[in-house]
Amino acid sequence: RGPTDPVPPPRLSVVIPMYNEVDNVEPMVARVHRGLADYGGSWELICVDDGSRDGTGERLGQVAKRYGRHLRVIRLRRNFGQTAAMQAGFDAARGELIATLDGDLQNDPADVPRMVEELIERDLDLLQGWRRRRQDDLVMRKIPSRIANALIGKVTGVALHDYGCSLKIYRAEVVRELTLLGEMHRFIPVWVAGVTDPSRIGETEVAHQARQFGTSKYGISRTFRVLLDLLAAFFFLRFGSRPGHFFGSIGIVFGVIG
Repeated sequence: RGPTDPVPPPRLSVVIPMYNEVDNVEPMVARVHRGLADYGGSWELICVDDGSRDGTGERLGQVAKRYGRHLRVIRLRRNFGQTAAMQAGFDAARGELIATLDGDLQNDPADVPRMVEELIERDLDLLQGWRRRRQDDLVMRKIPSRIANALIGKVTGVALHDYGCSLKIYRAEVVRELTLLGEMHRFIPVWVAGVTDPSRIGETEVAHQARQFGTSKYGISRTFRVLLDLLAAFFFLRFGSRPGHFFGSIGIVFGVIG
């Protein structure tokens, strides 16, 4: 094919949002290629630079020239947050299936082919990774994450061990029914449960490694944001199609008191 010929749609799209991860760009892209070397179908890699200020976007552009047209780079004009970056990747993805990973090398791309096969064999719409042996700080990362996972499962009824794991495999037709806003990427399984049966959402254990380069973008303050987002998720799931039942009930109570 010539340089202007259209590229046939791939079977799998791998979406990786990145923010200030310049030192992780080259090793991450190399690991994705190694991890998918034995994948039997065609695939593309979509890296979304979420307004990085450390040269991540420029480094991605340089690496893309070496690897070819299956590596696509999307650069956002400013930092919109991980949810918006993920949505931009979903909008650009052309595959029947979509895989997402973090850009910090903590997820192992070698898990992706196995997860694709498992999603198909189990006839799922979403397969969520579970970092059972998570290599993160206990106080700053593990404990807040466990609290958040328990709360989300209790409130929404979608019980998973590890909502925060970015390593997921989706059917593209389901993802395209979602519109992600704010900081709602942690609740993607909850939103998926709003457009498909919860029985079609599964989880599987995945590898997890300690961060080698750069610094984490999350801390203990994330727990409070999760609580606020959880309230929003609860409202939209329970009353999104009938908001009058929610506000009407409140109005009746105050009307009776009045």
